[in-house]
Amino acid sequence: MSQSASRIVLASRPQGEPTPANFRLEGFPVPTPGDGQLLLRTIYLSLDPYMRGRMSDGPSYAAPVPVDGVMDGGTVAEVIASHHPGFAKGDFVLAHSGWQSHALSDGKGLRKVDPKLAPISTAVGVLGMPGMTAYTGLLEIGKPKAGETVVVAAASGAVGSAVGQIARIKGAHAVGIAGGREKCDYVVNELGFDACLDHREPDLAARLKEACPKGIDVYFENVGGAVFEAVFPRLNPFARIPVCGLIADYNTIYDGDTPTPKWANSIMRAILVKRLNFRGFIVSDFAALHGDFLRDMSHWLRDGKIKHREFVTEGLASAPEAFIGLLKGANFGKQLVRVGPDNS
Repeated sequence: MSQSASRIVLASRPQGEPTPANFRLEGFPVPTPGDGQLLLRTIYLSLDPYMRGRMSDGPSYAAPVPVDGVMDGGTVAEVIASHHPGFAKGDFVLAHSGWQSHALSDGKGLRKVDPKLAPISTAVGVLGMPGMTAYTGLLEIGKPKAGETVVVAAASGAVGSAVGQIARIKGAHAVGIAGGREKCDYVVNELGFDACLDHREPDLAARLKEACPKGIDVYFENVGGAVFEAVFPRLNPFARIPVCGLIADYNTIYDGDTPTPKWANSIMRAILVKRLNFRGFIVSDFAALHGDFLRDMSHWLRDGKIKHREFVTEGLASAPEAFIGLLKGANFGKQLVRVGPDNS
């Protein structure tokens, strides 16, 4: 094919916060699919905090992106040419083709997306990995009961917003923590949380005590850092803590050794005395529940019980700055990059 394509590769590994210099935009010829292959044109690229870990070569649950390799990421794409019996030109698919405008696929790992059911962008949002992360982490690890208090950090984000709304569906008292008054107002007034605290305002611990007078039964951890320090003393005996992310610390924990916190012994003592249940998880741990997730989440979405918000930047070249902003909380909702036209 004569058209040109583009991709963003990892130019160098970041030390601390990523910068634009860690990325490089490249052009390349659009590939031609061979037998059993199909050619994908990326429409939406999902940007997610886990990508910071892929940029470093320290120990993790997945292999790092090699220097000069295409940045990792989930996508919604259109099939524009196919020599594969399972896919036809014009199909929309959920893929993992990374930060590039075009990609070849042999069909493995692809899932068709029906634009009649919901906007195709939701396949990497509320009906995709972020939504399933919220669903499985909260219901399988947090196990909220009616009347209990659930607190979630990054409450206006793709995962946190779903966590709080599912908690409310299950009859729990949902308290969010977010960065900024606008986000907190959205979490309460639009998403229906019982309360939301701005972590940028002073004395978060005291305000958390007021918002959670009965203590905290479930804390869905997305952030770490100072937010966790404020939450930890409020945890009730037998509290459950699904650990999904630690975005406040991603620019340090992936680069070299991280010193043990001075209060680590206090944490361990509380885990013992309060019989706390901390569990880190990756969404793929619960792959067997994907059907249940799609059934329940699509039903809640249609009924208006789950609302979502997207934060979209335009063009593949915008991805590095958008990702850097994501790590700083600049996004307001699910962070997407519209790489190509959405003809769904």
